[in-house]
Amino acid sequence: MAGGGDALHALLRAANALLRQRRYRAALAVLKGFRNGAVYGAKIRAPHALVMTFLFKSGSLREKLKSIAQATYTHSRNLAYFVFTYKGLMALQSQLQGKKIPFHSFFAACIGGWLVFGENNPINSQIIMYLLSRILFGLSRLAVEKGYVPQPKQDPFPLVAALIWGTVLWLFEYHRQTLQPSLQSSMTYLYDDSNVWHDISDFLIYNKRTDGK
Repeated sequence: MAGGGDALHALLRAANALLRQRRYRAALAVLKGFRNGAVYGAKIRAPHALVMTFLFKSGSLREKLKSIAQATYTHSRNLAYFVFTYKGLMALQSQLQGKKIPFHSFFAACIGGWLVFGENNPINSQIIMYLLSRILFGLSRLAVEKGYVPQPKQDPFPLVAALIWGTVLWLFEYHRQTLQPSLQSSMTYLYDDSNVWHDISDFLIYNKRTDGK
């Protein structure tokens, strides 16, 4: 037992010594990026998939749990692959050119996005739309910071909120098929299902009657 413990301590010391080597830092950062991508993807997707599945999806408990596990795995895997690809290409470009420049980030992310998130599926679609909204806000702020757009005299957020809600409800009411399925489900629950009831049970307690009446 003691010999096994000594061997384990020696292995840990060797691993820690390797991790402190600066010449391996770029490669190790790529590996840790893969790890962090997998963990973060699971943390983000698991609770979201759990809530959305049990709120809006039908099927047996086994089918629901399988759906949650599949969505979590896909999100975790894709994010891990993307971070691995991005950081690997960043390190490679920096080594080839001897320095880091802004274009490296854009190019590496474009390649990673094409390879990892290029497939049009529900998970990738949600991630891309999440990023798109943040990008639009970020570019707007950057345009003001750089002086391309004058600093607003009043906070433009109320106007943005009004236009976004006006547009999305117009799309939902008249062009519903253009919206993402999960958003359609959420809005159907909020705006369509609230128009239907039969008695106090499905007015206050349940959303829909389940007795077939």
